[in-house]
Amino acid sequence: MRHRLGTLLARYLARPRAGHSSLPATTPEDLGAVLQAGDVLRVEGTSRLSTAIKYLTQSTWSHAALYAGDRLGGTAMLVEADVVEGVRLVPLSLYSDMHTRICRPVGLGPAELDALLGFLRARLGNGYDLRNVFDLLRYLVRVPVPEPMKRRMLALGSGDPTRAICSTLLAQAFESIRYPILPLVESIPPEHPGAARARREILHIRDWSLFVPRDFDVSPYFRIVKPRLDDGFDYRTLRWGD
Repeated sequence: MRHRLGTLLARYLARPRAGHSSLPATTPEDLGAVLQAGDVLRVEGTSRLSTAIKYLTQSTWSHAALYAGDRLGGTAMLVEADVVEGVRLVPLSLYSDMHTRICRPVGLGPAELDALLGFLRARLGNGYDLRNVFDLLRYLVRVPVPEPMKRRMLALGSGDPTRAICSTLLAQAFESIRYPILPLVESIPPEHPGAARARREILHIRDWSLFVPRDFDVSPYFRIVKPRLDDGFDYRTLRWGD
C-alpha cells in the first residue's frame, strides 16, 4: 500500500507546474557540442518535485544527470534517477527546453571513466527511493522547515542501496572511483613547530545520502563549463538590434 501510494504521489509530483515559460540560455546544439562523457548536467526542473528540491536546497538546480554520450547505448544519452521510472537512460534532448549547467570532473583517465560508467550501467532499472517522496511532501503541505534541517530532509530515504535519488546516485558513482565532490576536510597540524604554515589535509567521504544537485556546482573539484565561452566567444562579433 505504501509503495502504491508513493508511486501515485511520485506521478503527481513529476508533473510540470502550470504557467512555466522560460527559454534556455544555451541551445541544445551548443550543449551537445561541448559535453563529454563523465560530465554532470544540472537541470533547473519545472515539476512540483523540482520546486520542493529548490526550496530545500536553496538552489536553482533541482536535478542532476551524468552524460554518457554513446558509451551506454544510443547517442547523446544521460543516466539519471527519475522519480517515476527509476534509474534510466534518456536522450539529452529531453532537457532541451530547460536551463542547464555542465560540471566537469577533472583528470579522469580512461580506466576511471570506464569504472564510473560501469557503476551506473549496473544500476539501470533500479527504483527511485519513494520514501524520499513522502519527505518532500512536508514542504508541499507548507510545514515550516528549520534551515539546518533542509538538507537532512533530502537524506531521510530508506537507505536501500538499490534505490536512489538523482544526486545520491551520482555521489555513489563518483565515490566508487574515489573522486571528491564536497568531502569533509580534516586539517592536520604540522609535526614540527617551525612549520606552522605546512598543514596537511585529509579528505573524508561524506555520506552519499547527504548530497544534493547544487553540490556539484559549489564543489572545488568540478569545472563549470559554459558552451558559448568554450567555443571561441568574442563579444565584438555579436549583432545587436537597434
